[in-house]
Amino acid sequence: MLYQSLYLPLPCGSRLHLMSINKADSRSQDKKGLPVLMVHGMVEDGRIFYHPSGKGLGSYLAKQGYQVYVADLRGVGKSTPKIGKHSLHGQTETICHDLPAIIDFILEHSQQPKLHLAAHSWGGVYLNAMLLRFPRLSDKVISGVYFGSKRRVRVKNFERLLKIEFFWNRFSPLLSRSFGYLPAKKLKFGADNETLKTHRQCVSWVKNDHWRDSDDNFDYAQAAKNQVLPPIHYFAAIRDFSLGHRSDVKLFMSESCLKHASYQLLSKKAGNKLDYDHLNMLTAPEAVDDHFPRVLQWLQQKETEQGKLPDKKLNPVRNA
Repeated sequence: MLYQSLYLPLPCGSRLHLMSINKADSRSQDKKGLPVLMVHGMVEDGRIFYHPSGKGLGSYLAKQGYQVYVADLRGVGKSTPKIGKHSLHGQTETICHDLPAIIDFILEHSQQPKLHLAAHSWGGVYLNAMLLRFPRLSDKVISGVYFGSKRRVRVKNFERLLKIEFFWNRFSPLLSRSFGYLPAKKLKFGADNETLKTHRQCVSWVKNDHWRDSDDNFDYAQAAKNQVLPPIHYFAAIRDFSLGHRSDVKLFMSESCLKHASYQLLSKKAGNKLDYDHLNMLTAPEAVDDHFPRVLQWLQQKETEQGKLPDKKLNPVRNA
């Protein structure tokens, strides 16, 4: 496998990191497949999708011939500068500026007219919000595959009370205001940090039924009623009790008004090798021969339904 770091400069001075993953024998453009953009969730970075040893969904799809691009969102992972108390961006900037720029960059770099999307957890919320904001981008998306993606948390159990109600909605905002950002990595409850604004906006969306942007009051729920999003396959894990509970995943599907979506619960009872949880649905070695082939089948099926994609020659982007 070929792992290559690409950097996308933003007008604000930040640089977004994308890990490009391709088969070792796919250097020539005529051998490269369609691109897949992968977006991580809250207090994570892109490594949820890959490991240099060849593990992960990103590496799996690259082996099948896809051009995989794993994003590190602004200030996270290998993106620069790192999040700190002076970081002012939030969800609005991710949705309105960074993700659209990433998609345009990938289509130019891959020399393809369309792409697939993949997301873990809150990454799916970012992507659906972006597509609802910018219908032109929906036309560039063939399909999506989301793992444990939810916006609101309404399941009633002890883990929800502990992890969501107490820690995420009440205690962690105190941490954010105290440090000037959410120091998830330092305090060892996440792979990376979040800005004060991102965390505040996320907590608001988790708690409230209305789905609006706090900066300009854009109503995502209303937009969803008037727009058809690309087909998306949602995975939920049987042992995901609060971060992406199956009932909340279905609730997110419903409010996104998805007309061409499907859903799959990962559990031994459903025929899977493990009773998966929020993280190991992507990281467990068993996933490669268990439900990753279902991801591949979904992508290929949606490509077939759309028919042969037209060729589009673009100037390649230089690696930064």
